[in-house]
Amino acid sequence: MVAVPPVARLWLRRKGRTMLSGKIAKARLARTLLCLVAGFFSAVIAPARADNPQRYAISDEASVALARMSKTLSAKQFSFDARTFRSYVGANGELLHIAHTLTTIFRRPDRLSLDVSGDDGSIKIRYDGETIVIFGVEQKQYARIPVSGSIDKALDALQERTGTDFPLADLLSDDPGGSVLAGVTSGGQVGMSTIDDVPCRHFFFSQAPDMEFELWLEDNEQSLPRRFVVTYRSVPGRPTFIAELSNWDFSIDAPDSDFGFDPPVGVTEVELKSKATGTSVPRQ
Repeated sequence: MVAVPPVARLWLRRKGRTMLSGKIAKARLARTLLCLVAGFFSAVIAPARADNPQRYAISDEASVALARMSKTLSAKQFSFDARTFRSYVGANGELLHIAHTLTTIFRRPDRLSLDVSGDDGSIKIRYDGETIVIFGVEQKQYARIPVSGSIDKALDALQERTGTDFPLADLLSDDPGGSVLAGVTSGGQVGMSTIDDVPCRHFFFSQAPDMEFELWLEDNEQSLPRRFVVTYRSVPGRPTFIAELSNWDFSIDAPDSDFGFDPPVGVTEVELKSKATGTSVPRQ
């Protein structure tokens, strides 16, 4: 049985290496998974969800733009790419950085495909409405997590079983705008920017107790998210997470095969313990 090691501050620290009995290196699989999930976007990185989110001091222009974003992202299916940069605290207190690219294919209510590659390797996650599969490409190892239901339920199961979190999950929720604003205490527009020749509105939000995040939305009826920046104020070095989102496509017709997993020849299935221990940075 493979046990994913305890996770401490998922977004901010890389995992060390631990050797398993036999040929399986559990830390490599776990670390790759952690970096995958840490490498999007809920998310991009998303602000922490609150059971009873309180919203105050949110400007009307921010509320309107996020409502437009929610309407756009309520589509039946879509895909997008992301490039992420995450800072984390090294063993000696250094503020270090790691980069990933990610492709997401999403189909409501219960289909998800994530392909991630980065400085520490490649990983694939598939959810077909019945099972989550986590596949470490270079490690030639994969694990299955039985779960059925919505994308939210699947991502919650992924977090519970592995201690990892998907930072851009809020964009895939039934109410993306509401999920992004959960726990936010203040926010509004601070300027305009141009990203890939597209005019974007630049918003800044504060979230209790110690997080700030910036969000760039296209200045049009779609209000697609193009960039996220999250800053953890109370963590030494004030580490950040940055996600650049591109290639949004709402015309896809994703077949079921996009969300299934057929193990390649030569890969090994490993088993995860029922629950990981440790704490992760709250997800947005």
